[in-house]
Amino acid sequence: MATPTLPPSTAPKLNFWGASILIVVSNRAELDIIVQIFAGLGSKRLHRAETAEEAVKILETDEVDLIVVDSALPDMDGFELVRWIRRCPHPTNRITPAILINSRTSAEHVQKARDCGANFLVAKPVSPNVLFERAAWISRENRKFVEAEGYIGPDRRFSSMGPPVGTNGRRADDLPAEVGLATTPNLDQSDIDALFKPKRA
Repeated sequence: MATPTLPPSTAPKLNFWGASILIVVSNRAELDIIVQIFAGLGSKRLHRAETAEEAVKILETDEVDLIVVDSALPDMDGFELVRWIRRCPHPTNRITPAILINSRTSAEHVQKARDCGANFLVAKPVSPNVLFERAAWISRENRKFVEAEGYIGPDRRFSSMGPPVGTNGRRADDLPAEVGLATTPNLDQSDIDALFKPKRA
């Protein structure tokens, strides 16, 4: 099976060479494809797990930089595994970015992924471009990690922040973060002052 590659126009600008990535997928063929995607992106430290139990053993002993979890695991729901990761005893792995993959990305599933503490939900079949874009987004975003009684994970209040600089948003109406040049003449100071001057009703 050939290693998936990205088109030249989307060649990675991130260095995955030193990244330790845990991939938890029960289907062997899908697991091989995702491993090959990250190998194609330059990662040399790839951990494989076909069950939640195998993933837990890895997370208890090894530090990882990114976790990719299939929602359909034989021994535990992938959403629940991410929830466990957010509460696991390993101080670093509990805040490691997590990408969930699922056959559907309906609003209900997106909300479920958000509430369990995942950074993103990605639809199957997974493409190299999408995985790279999501990993790049995670590396550039500025979301804080929240630890509260009912929720542990990245801050969920980021819908109005827009996509990180240099990336495209997921919604058709997402605006770029960069500010462009003015398209109309600037207001002069008297016009600006008039905007703030109280007027009699």
